[in-house]
Amino acid sequence: MRTVLTGGTGVIGRAAVVSLRRAGHDVAVVTRSPRADRVAASLDVPTLRGDVLDRTALRAAFEGADVVVNLAGRTPIGHSAKTPGPWRHQDRLRTQGVANVVHAARAAGVRRLVQEGVSYLYADRADEWIDEQSPLEITAATEPAAVGESHVQDFGGCSRTGVVLRFGTIVGDDQQTRYWLRAAQSGRRIGLGHPSDWAHVVHTDDLGDAVVAALHAPTGVYNVGAEPVQRHELVQGYADAMGVESTAFMGPVGRWWIGPRYEPMARSLRVSSDHFASQTGWRPHRPKFDAGWFDAALRRCPSASR
Repeated sequence: MRTVLTGGTGVIGRAAVVSLRRAGHDVAVVTRSPRADRVAASLDVPTLRGDVLDRTALRAAFEGADVVVNLAGRTPIGHSAKTPGPWRHQDRLRTQGVANVVHAARAAGVRRLVQEGVSYLYADRADEWIDEQSPLEITAATEPAAVGESHVQDFGGCSRTGVVLRFGTIVGDDQQTRYWLRAAQSGRRIGLGHPSDWAHVVHTDDLGDAVVAALHAPTGVYNVGAEPVQRHELVQGYADAMGVESTAFMGPVGRWWIGPRYEPMARSLRVSSDHFASQTGWRPHRPKFDAGWFDAALRRCPSASR
């Protein structure tokens, strides 16, 4: 299928380009900067000029596409997460940006739209399992992602298909993982929530194939991730990877430092991805968290020691 990606040079986007091309699809990515052009060139994939905040440009970029995959996002990392500006930009991408993608895809006659979503929309359920029918908890921090999902759900119907992939927290070969590894090595508290709570995680190796599987999924919302892991195991995994004895969970100061975005990230989310697997046949290559999840990130952290 002729597949056009927005956000195709980000973490999920790069993985998706590789997997889509390996599956035989005709792929192009929408770019708006020289840096993105260079990343696309390294992937040997053609580019189309556009911006998710520019409906007119998107309409032209989507012309002739069978599928649009919207992965545009920019989650703040490190000290940038403390300031409101980067979060406002991310929220705009998840609301106005998604609305523009949906509008342009409909105008261009695109029949399938795949949208990146997040699993922290779910309400904290302690030890209970969570599936796609479980209740959500919408706050000021989670509302933009929920608004984006609603736009995609409006796209689906009649002869069009709208798919939302609610990814778990990404761990592996990505900037956020490397940030937490360095923080663990320096002795900072990196644990979110309570040690016995559950985290929904997905390895970077499994992102691309999930996007490919979504090209054959019925309209709907799907959880995408590995088996949930208890947070104390995840935090200890970072410590072990960096050769430190242990690292602690954030206290009041750490929660204050992150601000209102802390609460959704600290929810206990024992999320099941069985529905996505049953509908598409997708299975994670990394089905259970272990020390090997950090191997690629460690190769990019010269100061790391085991």
